[in-house]
Amino acid sequence: MRWFSVIKTLVNAWKLPEVRKKIIYTLLLILIFRIGCMIPVPGVDSLQLAEYVESNSNSLVSTLNIISGGALTRLSIFTLSIGPYITASIVVQLLTLAIPALEQMKREGEEGKKKMNRIMKYLTVVLAIFEGFGVFVTYGGSQGIFLLPNYVMIPIFLLTVTAGTAFLTWLGDQITEKGIGNGISMLIFVGIVSALPAAITLLLDVAGVLVGAISLTGVLTALGIALGALLLVAAVVFVQEAERRIPVQYAKRVVGRKMYGGQSTHIPMKLVMAGVIPIILAMALMTFPALIVSFLKPELMNNIADGSGFLRGLVLISQPSLLISAQAAITLESIIYVLIHSIIYMLLIVGFTFFYTLITFNPIEVSNNLKRNGGFVPGIRPGKPTSDYLKGIANKLTWFGSVYLGIVAIIPIAFQLTGLPISFGGTAVLIIVGVALEFMKQLESQMLIRNYKGFLE
Repeated sequence: MRWFSVIKTLVNAWKLPEVRKKIIYTLLLILIFRIGCMIPVPGVDSLQLAEYVESNSNSLVSTLNIISGGALTRLSIFTLSIGPYITASIVVQLLTLAIPALEQMKREGEEGKKKMNRIMKYLTVVLAIFEGFGVFVTYGGSQGIFLLPNYVMIPIFLLTVTAGTAFLTWLGDQITEKGIGNGISMLIFVGIVSALPAAITLLLDVAGVLVGAISLTGVLTALGIALGALLLVAAVVFVQEAERRIPVQYAKRVVGRKMYGGQSTHIPMKLVMAGVIPIILAMALMTFPALIVSFLKPELMNNIADGSGFLRGLVLISQPSLLISAQAAITLESIIYVLIHSIIYMLLIVGFTFFYTLITFNPIEVSNNLKRNGGFVPGIRPGKPTSDYLKGIANKLTWFGSVYLGIVAIIPIAFQLTGLPISFGGTAVLIIVGVALEFMKQLESQMLIRNYKGFLE
C-alpha cells in the first residue's frame, strides 16, 4: 500500500503544471551536476588516471568517493562535490555554542540566517582549497596523471575544484528555492544513487549471471544481500518516521467577548533528532588519521598488508577495510582491527548524537515558549518541571537514537568480514532514505498548497 501511495502521489504531482515545472527544473539541475562529474580538470591524463584507480581500487580515495558520485576518482571539476560546504555548515553550527555573536545571529530570524549562510559560503571556499590540495597531494605521487608541472598544475587544480564546489553550492540553493527538496541533500542523494547500477552489476556478478556460470550458492548469496538491504531500508524508514508525541494543553483565555485557547495538541519528538550528522562527524574523525598518513607516507598505503609500526596500526584502526582488501582473506588481525574500529566508531556516534541533540533541542526554550503561550503538559507544572520532563524524554530518545545510528553504521563494516560485496554503507542508506522521505513530504505539501489555492480561487 505504501508503494502504491508513493506512485499515486508522483502521478498526481506530475498532472499539476506548477509542480511539474519544479520537478523538471530539479531534474535539469541534477543533470548538470552529473555531466559535470564526467568533465575532468584541465591537465589530467584520463588514461593514466583510469589505470591508477583500477590498480588502487581499494585505496582510501575509493572509500571516500561514494558521496561525490564518482567525481573524486575521475578528478572532475566537481571532485570535492559539496563536502566542504557540509563541513563548513557543521563547523558554523558547533561554533554557535562557543561564540555569542553567532548565537545572537541565529536568533535574528531570516536576516540572521542569511548572514550565517554567507559565513558558511566563505568558509566553504577556504575548506575547498585545503581539501583540494590534499587530493592533489594524494594523486600527485603517481607519475603521469598530471600533464603539467606542479607549479602550474596546483593553481589550476585548486581554482577548478574550488569553483566546482562553489557552483554546486549555488546549484543546491537554486534547487531549494525554485525546485523541490533540499538542494544540498538532493545532490548528495544523486551522488550516492549514481553508484546503484554498479552495485546491481556486482550482485549479478556474484550470482554468476554476467559470466554465464550461474550457481545456486551465488544466487542465494546475491538474494541474501538484496534482502538484507531491503530489510535495512525498511528498518531505517520505520525509525526515521517514528516520533514520541508529548501532549500539550492550552489554557482557555477570555479576551473581550471571545474565548481563546483550550485546544489540545502535541510536541513531536523524533526518535533520531540528530539525523545523520553524528555519523558524518564520526566518519570524518575516523577517516582523518588514514587521510593524513596517505598524504605523508603514500607508500605505506600501497603496502598496508606487509607493513608494520604505529602509523600502520593507526591507519588500520581508521580503515580496517584496507587490510581486508589487501590480504584478500579474513585473518585474526583483520578481525581485531574491525572490532577496535567498530567500538571507537560506536562511541563517537553516541557522543556526537548527544552533542548535536543538545544543539538542536533546547528543553528550557520549549518550556518557556509553552508557558508564554499558556500551554502546559498535563500533569507537569510549567517552568523548570516541564523543562526537566522534556530533557528526560530527550535523553531517553537520544540513547535509543545513538545506539540505532551506531548499529546501522557498523552492520556493513561487520559484514566485510564475511567477504560479501557490500556496496553501500549505513550512512549512505540513511541519507538515501532521509532525502527520499523529505522529497515526498515536500511534494505532498506543494500539492496541498495548490489544492488550497484552487479552492480559494
